[in-house]
Amino acid sequence: MTTLLSAATPRGRADAALAAAVDLARAALLEDVDAADVGDHLGAVAEGERVVTHLFACTRRGYTGWRWSVTVARASRQKQPTVDEVVLIPGEDAIVAPAWIPYRERIQPGDLSPGDLLPVSDDDPRLVPTYSFGDDPLDADDKAQIRQVAQELGLGRVRTLSVEGRELAAQRWYDGTGGPDTPLAQSAPHHCRSCGFLLRISGPLSETFGVCANGDANDDGRVVSVDHGCGAHSEVRLAKKHEPQPLPDHVFDTLSRDEFESF
Repeated sequence: MTTLLSAATPRGRADAALAAAVDLARAALLEDVDAADVGDHLGAVAEGERVVTHLFACTRRGYTGWRWSVTVARASRQKQPTVDEVVLIPGEDAIVAPAWIPYRERIQPGDLSPGDLLPVSDDDPRLVPTYSFGDDPLDADDKAQIRQVAQELGLGRVRTLSVEGRELAAQRWYDGTGGPDTPLAQSAPHHCRSCGFLLRISGPLSETFGVCANGDANDDGRVVSVDHGCGAHSEVRLAKKHEPQPLPDHVFDTLSRDEFESF
């Protein structure tokens, strides 16, 4: 008996002739696949009006959880079904390769080695022209205009951070090791905003971030949020029970040699 796994067809039910075409589907499958790689019939899935897919277990080594999929169809007023396609598809428990992530998106801070280059595209949304410019009907290359005028004005750089680029950086820093949610910050006695080693920065991020200048701290030379913190805060003080104990007073030996020998 054929098990109907899904009946989501426009008419609300699978085509009976197609659902019963298990032998036809298996025969079509065995034309391309070794019989040793084909297991039991797992059921049928109604794909649409007069379209049904039969599923068979895959017993091929290395394909645990995969299924052979054979789709059959029947034209209107045609009694005999025909085979549309035979494919191997992963099931819910199948081992599949992870989703592809482009190389550019896989690069993490610290991955670059000396000599490595990581070009930035001209349309990177994190960057905008350093100044506003108008259209020049004599020069269709806007990027060339930017570079030429920037060089003439001595701006030093063609592009600067956009609002989006700045917000992305701020969120990345805030969520990173210099933010307020790390174990180091959670156990700190005070926040960086009140630390004398915090170097203030200028610009739109000055209210949120600074640079640690304490050579004894883990974050020395790194950007930290003002609500970050660590145990090397400039105003931290030890509790009395943790303070070094004072040395006892000196003891003066008044015992003479004659008194010592008399014992």
